[in-house]
Amino acid sequence: MNTAVTAFVQPLATAAAWPDDRPQVRPAAVASIAGQGLSVIRTAAQFEALAPEWLALETEADGAQFFQSAGWARAIFAFEAARDTGRFDPIIVALRQNGRLRAVLPLERLGGALRILVPLGDGFAQFTDLLCAPDLDTKAAVDAMLAAAIKAAPCDLVSLHKVRSDGHLVAGLSGAVQTGEALGAPFERLTDWADFEGYFASIRPKTRKNMRSGRNRLEREGPLEHRIALGDAAIGAVVARIVAGRANRLKEQGLTSRAFADRDFAGFCAGLAGAAGIEVMALSLCRDGEPLSEQWGFVHGGRYYIFMTSRDFGSSEESPGKLQMKDVMQASFARGIRTVDFMTPIMPYKQTWCRQLAQVRDYAIPVTPKGWLRINLWDRRARPRLKRVVNGLPKPLRTALLRLVGKTV
Repeated sequence: MNTAVTAFVQPLATAAAWPDDRPQVRPAAVASIAGQGLSVIRTAAQFEALAPEWLALETEADGAQFFQSAGWARAIFAFEAARDTGRFDPIIVALRQNGRLRAVLPLERLGGALRILVPLGDGFAQFTDLLCAPDLDTKAAVDAMLAAAIKAAPCDLVSLHKVRSDGHLVAGLSGAVQTGEALGAPFERLTDWADFEGYFASIRPKTRKNMRSGRNRLEREGPLEHRIALGDAAIGAVVARIVAGRANRLKEQGLTSRAFADRDFAGFCAGLAGAAGIEVMALSLCRDGEPLSEQWGFVHGGRYYIFMTSRDFGSSEESPGKLQMKDVMQASFARGIRTVDFMTPIMPYKQTWCRQLAQVRDYAIPVTPKGWLRINLWDRRARPRLKRVVNGLPKPLRTALLRLVGKTV
């Protein structure tokens, strides 16, 4: 057998049997939390009944919580109702203490040969966490809430993507299996600085000089203007351009992502401008009125989450995306934003603007032998190797392969 093929296949054939000490959630072993009450939300009507308390909890919670917010959950409910596949199965666990809502864990169940509990809106969300009061015993809460979710919606495994190291959920996952590679999510706390001028002065002088020179060269080709879209129609237009630009760029590079592998992702994004409980910020660096670099994201709880960016790769030798970040950071200061999240992965231009970094990892918890096999054969062994093989292929071959299978690995 070919050596490379052997190296790929052999670890799959030597996976251990279903172990007695496997990390898992045991529904019978629910952690004891004084005065607790657990409920599981399964319908849009039940969600709307909970939403006022959920929103109140958001004002107490800290950290990067947008993708666990009521606004995000409502957007997912609306999106799934509109496409009406019949497969949407929400499992939102609410924990109360002494009658007061203290934590929310938004999940959904994927069906098929394997039943998998994943974060709500998993294919589109960028982070997974537990929305909770800051003083909650998060380890006990996570144990109890996952057990309640599994009891209400039996599954083979729990798969939690992009769990932040600085969040609350990770405290309850000490027995979970880490899958995939660790990624970095850069962010910048603007509250560390009195104003934008003080922040910008902290960037290396040589970097600031290079950015001034790059901007001057761009301006010689035409006047530059930084625009912040106002109104749902203008925001929606920027969002549509960026989504189309990113999709085309991925196609050119022979790449894809879990979000873009979903044919309805563009429609989901289009529905976010003006969606109830969602605040979208969209910004464009233009030359002669034409966008050179654009980005959009969400403003929630004093944080700006840069969800997607796009740039014109053919119009200039400069790096308009990096240059635009000066305008974005200045606009964030002016808007009173306290933290800017650059999302995964780490990239050089992000490190120019960020000093803080959260580690992001995927975790899995087997519930049945089938789930254990999926985690150990696919998530931990086959998928990482297959991903390396595919990403190492020449671009034309990689593009043809992804078109053939129609999905991402």
